[in-house]
Amino acid sequence: MKQFSDNEQSYMALALELADRGRFSTRPNPQVGCVLVKAGEIVGQGWHQRAGEPHAEVFALRQAAEQANGASAYINLEPCAHHGRTPPCADALITAGIKRVVVAMEDPYHQVAGEGLKRLRAAGIEVETGLLEAEARWQNRGFISRCERQRPWVRVKLASSLDGRTALANGQSQWITSAEARADGHQLRARSGAVITGIGTVLADKPRLTARVAELEQQPLRVILDSNWQTPVTAPMFNEAGRVLIVGAQKQAIPEQLQQHCKANGHQCLAVSASASGIDLGSLVEHLSALEINEIHVEAGAKLAGAFMQAGLVDELVVYLAPKVLGEKSRGLVVLPEFLQLDEAPQWQWQDIRPIGTDIRLTLTES
Repeated sequence: MKQFSDNEQSYMALALELADRGRFSTRPNPQVGCVLVKAGEIVGQGWHQRAGEPHAEVFALRQAAEQANGASAYINLEPCAHHGRTPPCADALITAGIKRVVVAMEDPYHQVAGEGLKRLRAAGIEVETGLLEAEARWQNRGFISRCERQRPWVRVKLASSLDGRTALANGQSQWITSAEARADGHQLRARSGAVITGIGTVLADKPRLTARVAELEQQPLRVILDSNWQTPVTAPMFNEAGRVLIVGAQKQAIPEQLQQHCKANGHQCLAVSASASGIDLGSLVEHLSALEINEIHVEAGAKLAGAFMQAGLVDELVVYLAPKVLGEKSRGLVVLPEFLQLDEAPQWQWQDIRPIGTDIRLTLTES
């Protein structure tokens, strides 16, 4: 495997940093950053800002102008080679006279999938791949999941005490974690295409389920799993910007008042197959994938969080751990069937551990 210099590592790290600026606005497109370097100096940089608008390479080439001729490009994702809502970026790099392109990873999207790199090489441009690939894959994990597995990346977010409790026995849970942890959770909501909760949470907590992030231009789709169609038309989330999708079981008739309310206000009711736990979660995830949702963010009670785990649909687990102990009578983190052997229990691997306010954020991925 090619060894890249420290400077090259820095250039790609900057490309990833630039790409991250589009984390709230590029969906369903991936986050992409581009850095142009000539004679050891950065002459252009850019990032994909919004779906349907120019890609990162275009902004970097505009900034570099004539200095792009003979420069090297560092990009966290393979340049596109197809005509979508914008022209192919591979062609733009060729026309500008770029001499070398270093990409973190190939684009898994079927209309690119190596074609951009082939086009660059055919034009005589030196192409290298694999620089900070793991970081690039993590940054665009939702987009990659939908391309490679034909389903969105599913994240379950939980908040608990040190002894793994999410609420007192009487249901009181506001607030176990700090204001800083709650603000960090809104960042996770904001980068997601859909935020899911259950009807129990809707009735008990009356959540708005919006992402309170100042720079967010479009709220993620808010999804209520409500197998018996109990969602009240007075639910606070109906009064917020963005769309609500209520998902229930086909075996139950949708109340006329709820149907009319959703139709009049731009929301939707969706009936899917039932399961033993209420909703066929696989059918739900398949539907959201068809809507070009890259990342699903689940914020729900212990029963629904456990149902996603039992269905084998959880890719990422984020737990905000507060320095409190609530005791054995308090409510647990997830509801799962009893395990008779330790090797039956779901196994996770650490992705990140960091302090957030007075709490600790644990990020784990499926082992």
